[in-house]
Amino acid sequence: MKWLIGLLLLSSPASAVSIYAHTHAGMLSPAVKGLPARVYVPNGKDNTVSVIDPATFQVIRTFPVDKEPQHVVASHDLKTLWVASDQGRTSLTPIDPRTGKPGQPVPTPDPYNLYFTPDGRYALVVAENERRLDFRDARTMRLVFSLPVPCQGVNHMDFSPDGQHVLAACEFSGDLIKLDLLARKVTGKLHVGGMPQDVRLSPDGQVYYVADMMLGGLHLIDGRGPTPRKLGFVPTGKGAHGLYPSRDGTRLFVSNRGEGSVSVLDFATRRVTARWRIPGGGSPDMGSVSADGKQLWLSGRYSNVVYVFDTRSGQVIRKVRVGQGPHGLTFFPQPGRYSLGHTGNYR
Repeated sequence: MKWLIGLLLLSSPASAVSIYAHTHAGMLSPAVKGLPARVYVPNGKDNTVSVIDPATFQVIRTFPVDKEPQHVVASHDLKTLWVASDQGRTSLTPIDPRTGKPGQPVPTPDPYNLYFTPDGRYALVVAENERRLDFRDARTMRLVFSLPVPCQGVNHMDFSPDGQHVLAACEFSGDLIKLDLLARKVTGKLHVGGMPQDVRLSPDGQVYYVADMMLGGLHLIDGRGPTPRKLGFVPTGKGAHGLYPSRDGTRLFVSNRGEGSVSVLDFATRRVTARWRIPGGGSPDMGSVSADGKQLWLSGRYSNVVYVFDTRSGQVIRKVRVGQGPHGLTFFPQPGRYSLGHTGNYR
């Protein structure tokens, strides 16, 4: 019952206008006061994390982590960053954002990705290879319960405005599943084909956008019923992969990994209004919008660089050399009251 009350309280009046109402430029939580701005890049092929100073675009530190780090994720309370490594000695490695230095890894089976329930009670470990979601105590990372999923390759997700439901993508079976967190069960599954990737809810909380790397665009999904329902599809570009709302909540940036571009979708019209191409091509993957909203930082998955886009002009203003196979980088801190996980999902 306490969890239900917490979820209802988190559905604030502001969310009726926009679920991103608390993530605009400059709206940093008191919890991150005084933290230095840094970009944390997990290099999946050489098992390291590169730390970039965004003011100088210089790598200021590189440290080793367990095999194949996939994403760097902010904790719900914004006090810790977690590196999810899902191969070999699988683990979650904590980073102190005040020092930028790692702590002792926490053994965790198959953590491909990491999310947090909106009430902050659970860390939701996405165990992609094990075909399940592990709910852990968000403070201790102790396993509380696991939820098997009826699909293959569960990877990314987003939460409903009231925090009670989740829409998750399963890339290897081409499915979307809906979960009821209070009932602790999967309520429905929709087969969309292709290879669904990142999931992001529209500002009004009505439509989920799901990037499809194989089909090259976004599925528009109504997730309000027990079973997800497809509303349409918007082509964006080859290898559509990561989704990031602009700081004012009017645009959605879509990384097209297969063609070296970023498409810009207007939330109000659900249409692509621009496409930013990387000169000479590239492989933009996962990342974050800067705290002031002026830059979009994306890893170059097969290029061993990080791309920095100007969100006003669409120009690539920097390429920062990092390790091999950079993946789910995060810019931290970012605006928001709390983190829902992944590399830039705040409310």
